[in-house]
Amino acid sequence: MKDLFDMISKKSSKLTTVTYSTSFSMGIRFFSKRFHDPIYAIYGFVRFADEIVDSFHNFDKAKLLERFKTDTYLAIEEKISLNPILNNFQWAVNKYKIERELIEKFLHSMEMDLHDIEYDQPAFEEYILGSAEVVGLMCLRVFCEGNEARYYELKPSAMRLGSAFQKINFLRDLKADYQGLGRSYFPNIDLKKFDDETKQKIEDDIAIDFADGLEGIRKLPRGARFGVYMAYVYFYNLFLKIKRTRSSQIMRERIRIPNRTKYKLLVTSYIRHQLNLL
Repeated sequence: MKDLFDMISKKSSKLTTVTYSTSFSMGIRFFSKRFHDPIYAIYGFVRFADEIVDSFHNFDKAKLLERFKTDTYLAIEEKISLNPILNNFQWAVNKYKIERELIEKFLHSMEMDLHDIEYDQPAFEEYILGSAEVVGLMCLRVFCEGNEARYYELKPSAMRLGSAFQKINFLRDLKADYQGLGRSYFPNIDLKKFDDETKQKIEDDIAIDFADGLEGIRKLPRGARFGVYMAYVYFYNLFLKIKRTRSSQIMRERIRIPNRTKYKLLVTSYIRHQLNLL
């Protein structure tokens, strides 16, 4: 029975999420149950594509990504895949009518990671759109459950929030991306001369994205609001910690939020949510 295989596929996406991201999986727990499986499905798909370009160094990444891309579109069209992650993703795409354009933009950004690109502002914006903003829109499709008016109302805020999260990831992973993968995403910045003034300019840009993103969170359906707010709180506190950290230290180590702090944030965020103080 395909129902059994679909169940295995959903468990595979959940396992992928829980294994790769404690923060993201913690946020998902606070969505209404009906949102759990489709959001796990989206994360599993995104994570597998990201792993191809970030981790499989001894393999032909371009070939693997092209095969993953082909298999993704076949899965959506045929409504089945023997790859459990893609089988679950196609279910979410077809159920929530996630546009092919969003998937194409995401996979294009993954392809950009296969090449040594000198990022100017247009290329940087193109990468952010595909790697982060469209992922937020995929999730928003799930949260809006077919309500087109709500989707288009919240679309700009969802994109800004995704942009803020991704830029914080770039700052947090500056050392690993630059020294380990030879990547530098921020445009017109020489990381050999990365200083506090340069860091401040990036942070000012992120702060604007955060403010716009929070406005959208307040308008989300209640079943999705707290889970997204938890992600916001985590990333915002990571952002504050990065702001307090010197540029020289950013280039030496990866900034983290300890698990005990994450749980404290969870408690205070839950109280604010229950009191409608977002």
